[in-house]
Order: sequence, then C-alpha cells, then structure tokens
Amino acid sequence: MSGETFDALLAGWRHEKHLPQSEGGALPSHHAQCLGCGAENPHGHHLVVTRDGPNVVAASHTFDARHVGAPGIVHGGAVATVFDDLYGFLLYSVGDLAVTRKLDVEYLRPVLLDVDYTLRATIAERAGRKIHMAASLEDSTGLLAARSSALFVTVDIDHFKNHGRS
Repeated sequence: MSGETFDALLAGWRHEKHLPQSEGGALPSHHAQCLGCGAENPHGHHLVVTRDGPNVVAASHTFDARHVGAPGIVHGGAVATVFDDLYGFLLYSVGDLAVTRKLDVEYLRPVLLDVDYTLRATIAERAGRKIHMAASLEDSTGLLAARSSALFVTVDIDHFKNHGRS
C-alpha cells in the first residue's frame, strides 16, 4: 500500500466513519480488506454491522467452512475476530480512534458452523483514554454461546501512520 493511499485511507476513516449514523442502518466497513467486515477480503467474515441504540451495535453472522476448528465447530480465533471487529464499530459513536489493549472471550458452548448468530456489543464504561466494552454471541433461540469483554485505548492518528506500514 503506498503512503498516499494509506494517508487517504486514514483521513477518510477519521472523517467519514465518525459522522452520525442512523439507528438500524448499516455502518460503513472499516475498509474493504478488513478481516472482519471488508467486502473485498476473500478470507474475511464480511460482517454487516448496524447501530442498535446509543453506544450499541449489532450484527448477524453465520460462520462457514473457512472458520472451522474441530469438525463442525467454529475456531475460537474466528469468534474472537468477530468480537474484536464488532468493538471497532462502537468507536464510530465514541468519535476517537482507539486500539485493542485487551480482549477476553468466554466460550460457553460450541459455536457451530452454518448456524445464524446475533452479535451485540456495547460500551460499558469510559475513563480517560480507556474504553471498556462488552459483547455477546447468541443463536436464533437466544442461547448465549459466547461473551466477551475488551479494553480499548484511544490513540492519535500518528499511531497508525507510524505503525501501520510494513
């Protein structure tokens, strides 16, 4: 990725993503190649996330064969990936850039391939640069399969300029 493209991506993300978003409408993806929500990433989850209230986001997701761990069961890393990506959408309402400091996932039962799940995330607390978040993954009957908590810390855009290049 060229420096010009990288700078343009960051500038667009900072400006466009933090504009007020209507409740229920699809939020813009982080970028086209994002592992969680990028439509152009052939290995991605292609999450479509909506605002579901103040400081709440939600998505429906069905894990497929690309996400297999044990036969018929989703790899735990794939579950962690969708939680982490979902948290990134909460940052649109915060209005600040932030990165994952800590991500915890509690796997309550096997997450199965080819089953529809609903993910929901919310901001639990904000204190200075720290943003505490919580999320859940439920099947269509409301059965909780996994839950997560995360700590994000706000950063300046220079964090990405200095560390976002290979």
